[in-house]
Amino acid sequence: MDLSDRQCVERCRDGHPEDFSLLVDRYQKPLFAYLARRLGDRLEAEEAAQESFVRAFVALKKLRRPELFHSWLIGIASRILKEQFRSEQRRERTRAATGMLMEADLDNGPDYPLEEAIAALPETYRQVILLRYYEGLSCQEAATRLEMPLGTVTKTLSRAYGLLRQELQGRGSTQLAETGKINDELR
Repeated sequence: MDLSDRQCVERCRDGHPEDFSLLVDRYQKPLFAYLARRLGDRLEAEEAAQESFVRAFVALKKLRRPELFHSWLIGIASRILKEQFRSEQRRERTRAATGMLMEADLDNGPDYPLEEAIAALPETYRQVILLRYYEGLSCQEAATRLEMPLGTVTKTLSRAYGLLRQELQGRGSTQLAETGKINDELR
């Protein structure tokens, strides 16, 4: 039986925590890919993914819209990335202050304009972008997952592309030229 995200979350809340494993199985690969791409380290990405799922499980009762579990999970993972980055910045500043770090200027963190622009999108747009490009679903599969008409998904994607294009151009970002999949769709 293939339960929707909403059904899995509701069953977990109703005393069937074992159903959370269905969500883990469903989102483990896309979440790992999301984290590995940003961290550049498989071990750190695995640890961040595990931490994301643990935090999601613990906070599951706070999720207001269970059908948006994936987007919510990506938000949790994004917060973990920020925490790790801040922690690394503190360690590097401490090393620099004590003379242990000779060369690198580590006060400037990595720049992820596309990811920041996606995170800033309204929930509906962000959800469709995440399903389509980070999870690799077709528009039809995204429509099925979100329980919306295909036309609504394609229209939402079109609007999301426009918002992303506008945001990235406003930032003067060159990342558009570097982002394979989404780049083709944004043009």
